Amino acid sequence: MRFQVIKRPAIAFALLAAAPLAGGLAAGAADAQSAERSFSADDLPDIVLLGNADPALRKAQAIVNGDVITDTDIDHRLALVLAANGGRIDDAERQRLRLQIVRNLIDEKLQMQEAEENDIRINEAEVQRSFERIAQNFKRTPAQFEAYLSQSGSSASSLKAQIRAETAWSRVLRRKVEPLVNVGDDEVQSVVDKLNAAKGKDEYHVGEIFLTATTENQNQVMEDAARIVGQVRGGASFVAYARQFSEASTAGLGGDLGWVRAEQLNDALAPVLAGMQPGQISDPIAVPGGIAIVSLIEKRQVLAADPTLAILSLKQLTIPLKADTSEAQARAKVAEIGALTQKMGGCGGVEALAKQVGGDVATNDAIRMKDLPPALQTILGRLSIGEATPAFGSADEGLRVLVLCGRDDSQVQARAANFDEIYNQMNEERVTMRARRYLRDLRRDAIVDYR
Repeated sequence: MRFQVIKRPAIAFALLAAAPLAGGLAAGAADAQSAERSFSADDLPDIVLLGNADPALRKAQAIVNGDVITDTDIDHRLALVLAANGGRIDDAERQRLRLQIVRNLIDEKLQMQEAEENDIRINEAEVQRSFERIAQNFKRTPAQFEAYLSQSGSSASSLKAQIRAETAWSRVLRRKVEPLVNVGDDEVQSVVDKLNAAKGKDEYHVGEIFLTATTENQNQVMEDAARIVGQVRGGASFVAYARQFSEASTAGLGGDLGWVRAEQLNDALAPVLAGMQPGQISDPIAVPGGIAIVSLIEKRQVLAADPTLAILSLKQLTIPLKADTSEAQARAKVAEIGALTQKMGGCGGVEALAKQVGGDVATNDAIRMKDLPPALQTILGRLSIGEATPAFGSADEGLRVLVLCGRDDSQVQARAANFDEIYNQMNEERVTMRARRYLRDLRRDAIVDYR
């Protein structure tokens, strides 16, 4: 049966390529020759008080202008998405994702065909270098990363195919689209002036998923958006869903819209973001042209100093708990430790207190505020030098107390509106808008046979 492909959500780039490393320790941690044990932000827990198919059979599922997409291609790509979501996908959602992945693969075929039409070839060594960078992000060697992908039900070849398509399409746009885009200096300066005038106002680091909707299908699209929200709130990856479903130009970045001010957003989105806390995801919002879902990643003030860049000197006191400790006993221990830390005399008294309660002390003299869990950032931001956080932890990991021994705000500087950065952002927005139209035209002319 033959169909003409005329629509599909945004371009899918290499899913695993954008997966962030968990946490991170700022350079310049405790002196390697020091006898004290050190710790990093990665060591801190969340604050909690108390069909039988033949895998060798490659069956064609779609043929795009003569190029075949097999069920193996689809299965391997689906496994990448499932790995990004920790496998927390039910059967119905898995089927919807599979259909979306077919659309993504069709687009990749069209992008690669257009690259070949324009004599653009991607060197395999370049693909391998990108693959190796991704492996490093996962703290694995390339061989270990290949094994990880295989164990997840995917393959290195599947990820490399995404990398190759992404790179090829980027070069097509550079040759055929970017020369047609023009951003005037006066336009950029106007934005710079507005940013300077808005100094001190709130701005938001936003993730977005945009689904096109018409009057006829708006109710159905709203239901689809609500399903996505439910999946993400249930633990699925917002980034993975943005890559697979969003029709915004930010889909290739996992929906990352960057830092924006309320006045830069649609009137329907601004009040929603103003009422959200970092880490939250909105309900579906009707906007011109479709349905939007937004995620608030971070919040700060325009051109204001960023306190999350402060470098802290901390001591961590860890007090073990017995395995059979009850919740009541743990709460009593928390109260006891809280009273003792108030009287210990600041950082100089941590070691003596550790001996008294049978605890252990670790230090870190160069940890960035932003590398700590959000709840700890809020607590430490209110502490004076020598003060301690409330005890936190679990029966398994013991109780932790952080004592603030120093704070270096020299790196906490107000940001100036950067002309070049704004120019590049505006240019990229216009390129991606033209890219969407370019890909739309390729879909319109494509012949796709579904088998």
